[in-house]
Amino acid sequence: MRRPILTTVAVIAILVTGVAWVLDAEESDATKSQSQRTAQQEARQQRRAERLANYEKFVDSLVLSHNYRFVPQTMQQMPAGIMRNLMNPSYEVVVWSDAVDVCIPFIKGFTPPYYPVLFNYVLPDVTGYTVEQTHEGWSVTFSSTMFSATTYTFTFEIYSHYGGALLTISSPYYNSVQYSGNLLAI
Repeated sequence: MRRPILTTVAVIAILVTGVAWVLDAEESDATKSQSQRTAQQEARQQRRAERLANYEKFVDSLVLSHNYRFVPQTMQQMPAGIMRNLMNPSYEVVVWSDAVDVCIPFIKGFTPPYYPVLFNYVLPDVTGYTVEQTHEGWSVTFSSTMFSATTYTFTFEIYSHYGGALLTISSPYYNSVQYSGNLLAI
């Protein structure tokens, strides 16, 4: 009678050892899997950080080269006008080293009702073209009369990290109009 008990105890001991070995192997696989996932996440984060840094360098090089285009997505008459979406793909401000091409809507008027106009000019001369680095990116400013008696000042706030830009066109006679959009290569 002792033999069957010893045999049963031996079989139970072997099963317990086997189950413990399988559980240990599963824990080891789970640990390996977790460490692989952690390594993959770190690699993705590093690649993403490199892409963001490369994009910032790209935007910086665009601004410094004086060859870029601004494509507006929204416009708003300041200080509290209606925000308008701009869907026309022809609207843009292209800055070259020797000229500026402007095709963008503007809102004129001294008092309501204001009226929209389209600035559609190639400006061979702009005055006061300045580029200044800020803590968020760049500030670019220049002025032009756009073949009229009024001087219009263009001020770009370019955000290197985010890739977006704000353009404010101001005049001594009209309310400023602000545009938000993207800065792209020519």
